[in-house]
Amino acid sequence: MSTPARSPEHAGSVGMVAHLQILIPREVPLGGPRAMHVRRTVPSRARSLVGAWCFLDHYGPDDVSATGGMAVPRHPHTALATVSWLFTGEIEHRDSTGVHATIRPGELNLMTAGRGVSHSEFSTPQTSTLHGVQLWFALPGWAVGVEPSFVHHVPEPMYVPGGIIRVFLGSLLDVESPITTPTPLLGAELLLDADAETVLDVPEGHEHAVLLDDGDVTVDGQGLEAAELGYLSPGRTRISLRSATGARLLIIGGEPLGEEIVMWWNFVGRSHDDIVAARDRWMSEIGAGTEPAAGPERFGPFEAGQAEQVSPLPAPAMPGGRLRARA
Repeated sequence: MSTPARSPEHAGSVGMVAHLQILIPREVPLGGPRAMHVRRTVPSRARSLVGAWCFLDHYGPDDVSATGGMAVPRHPHTALATVSWLFTGEIEHRDSTGVHATIRPGELNLMTAGRGVSHSEFSTPQTSTLHGVQLWFALPGWAVGVEPSFVHHVPEPMYVPGGIIRVFLGSLLDVESPITTPTPLLGAELLLDADAETVLDVPEGHEHAVLLDDGDVTVDGQGLEAAELGYLSPGRTRISLRSATGARLLIIGGEPLGEEIVMWWNFVGRSHDDIVAARDRWMSEIGAGTEPAAGPERFGPFEAGQAEQVSPLPAPAMPGGRLRARA
């Protein structure tokens, strides 16, 4: 296997090999300094977006008895959608639209924040091992004010040349998800057999990325190591994936968003002022702001009967300077 040049001395670095950009994950605590840790590849200093995908956390397999599992109290989102995709374990999801759902392996859970939503995520008591990914995609400008919503879908595993695929968003290898998104997107899990090669036909104008969860893979002849994300820019119509021992891959992609976004903490906006307004509103709604919230609540609370397991998560202090937009 060819091993690309890398810069492992600092997390979030990037190695460039021909046309494959390799994003090396950095370790981040999820929900606080004593929380379980995740491996984050997007956003990074090298890349902010893959299509409209603006966030990718990869975690596990974690022994929940040792790490404490996932314990993320109610927190807000704006102008984005979250995608939870598990390989092992279960997560309990609650949100301010009234949804109470259990997230299980191989099942899509898509929450669209739109103008504003809040939700919590806790691994279930029966979960011993937690393993999966959490992704966000930014909503285009016309959709940032839509009402929040939640969609659950169980994609059927399909046999394809070289392995098994579950397409949860978009279309790949003649398998299509029924879930619509505001911009063209792709999200799929691919289990490659040992000594297998699969060739993906992809739209020429879209960009794509491949995350190696387990095993080995070469992407158009270049090798990835576990937890690395290989980014492929627009301009190609085929992607070749080969594995010697077998692999589990996550494949994402989509049409370039074509808009600048500002992303900070759990918010996406179009300007620094959008983020400040969202933060101030959240802090007011949970009683941590300088003034009590007035008028209808933007982010919550949970509906009656959905008791919060712990207090809502306060937003961190804003940075000293103005937030800059990312393309």
